[in-house]
Amino acid sequence: MTDEAIQESSKPQPEEIKELLDDEGMETETVTQAEDNSPAPEPSLANHKDRGLGFLYDVPLQISVEVGRSKILLKDLLQMGEGYIIELDKLAGDPLDLYVNSRLIAKGEAVMVGDKFGIRLTDVISPCDRVEQLG
Repeated sequence: MTDEAIQESSKPQPEEIKELLDDEGMETETVTQAEDNSPAPEPSLANHKDRGLGFLYDVPLQISVEVGRSKILLKDLLQMGEGYIIELDKLAGDPLDLYVNSRLIAKGEAVMVGDKFGIRLTDVISPCDRVEQLG
């Protein structure tokens, strides 16, 4: 079997994704099947319990770290050149904001990792608060 065929067979079907993400979907489906005597689900849907949500682990996410923000006038933007300084709204030493897909997830401090910058997380938003941000 080729790598492409293996990847195609491991991709979840849209119905399978909907069922995995719908907490009440499994209970409702079971009751509905018992009442209507509808045929059993396809084999590809029957094995979704074994796979769990692991297929979501390979979804790429955009991560960004924000040092601060500022608003400027268009005339100031046009005058910018090398050496121009923009004052940000955060004080030196304030935590940096970590965003995942434009949603605030954590705060942290800048660190050096070899010759690159990194962020050490100091305050991670709780999962409940992250879910509330989605709405």
